[in-house]
Amino acid sequence: MAHPQQTYDKERLSLNLARLKRGGDNFEIILEDPKSALEFKEGKKISPREFLRSEEVFKDAKKGKEASEHEMEKIFGTSNPLEVAKVIIMEGEMQLTTEIRKEMYEAKRKMIIDYIHMNTIDPKTKTPHPHQRIELAMEQAKVKIDPYDSVKYQIKKILPELRTIIPLAVESSKLYILVPNRYAAKAYSVLKGKYDVSQEQWNNDGSVNFQVECKPGIKPEIIDIVNKLTDGEAEVKE
Repeated sequence: MAHPQQTYDKERLSLNLARLKRGGDNFEIILEDPKSALEFKEGKKISPREFLRSEEVFKDAKKGKEASEHEMEKIFGTSNPLEVAKVIIMEGEMQLTTEIRKEMYEAKRKMIIDYIHMNTIDPKTKTPHPHQRIELAMEQAKVKIDPYDSVKYQIKKILPELRTIIPLAVESSKLYILVPNRYAAKAYSVLKGKYDVSQEQWNNDGSVNFQVECKPGIKPEIIDIVNKLTDGEAEVKE
């Protein structure tokens, strides 16, 4: 299929690509949204159309040289470019522009800091470390972040490195909440819909008490919501 030459002129020399080498040849796709492509690789249900610039597979994308249907059928068992794109994303590597790599690195770094803040505590104070303290500890420990790997995969390596700088414990928090009768139905319904509520007990006076299990970093949020729903009349204990 012929394409206008300007599609691959100097304005498009910097392309975000995913590439897979098979049978001695490169097979490439052009990424319109590398972040969505990465989410697809991590298991999110996304159509390739959401991250592809065009439904084409190339031998050399910058030169506009397409892979033939015969070549794709021989190597991938299908000539459907969307199916081939899935394989390239899952098994190949991304070749991204410097700007996009920086953006993805910063986004993943922030996600890792947020994850540590939300899921761990200082075992001495039983409270989460502030974001800034976690960030400083990562710098001191010279933590390396891969913008392409998932947060949960990298955390397994990062937490032991951070523990050489700051004390960290991974544990969940439990809040025991008693809501007066005039707020009970609404407050219970809202909290049940947002959090892991258990051991609920409706009392004779119409009040309700229950337990909420949560990540340490979510605790202040839950307490704030409970207070707003009950005008501060609920009892919250750890």
